[in-house]
Amino acid sequence: MIFITAKFPVKPEHADDWPEISRSFTEATRAEEGCLWFDWSRSVDDPTEYVLVEAFRDGEAGGAHVGSDHFRQAQRELPRYLSETPKIISQTIDQDGWSELGELAVK
Repeated sequence: MIFITAKFPVKPEHADDWPEISRSFTEATRAEEGCLWFDWSRSVDDPTEYVLVEAFRDGEAGGAHVGSDHFRQAQRELPRYLSETPKIISQTIDQDGWSELGELAVK
């Protein structure tokens, strides 16, 4: 799978509204056949930073995502709400979902 984590620095005046600002993009991406997950979290250290954790079945699914109409729309619309370019880590890994964190097993 393609596993991606990205940090989005949102302008302070838009930080509380980011979930709604990004909602249509989020919903459209989650509806993609090859999307495994697409989850936003807000940083506990910086309230203007949102972290996106996403995964796609494979490179083909990732390519379909980047080539989608909703991705192009997000490219046009979302930057105006950001204070700088998001940072990203994207890796292909030999896995298809989450594994348990054995060191913190709940019994």
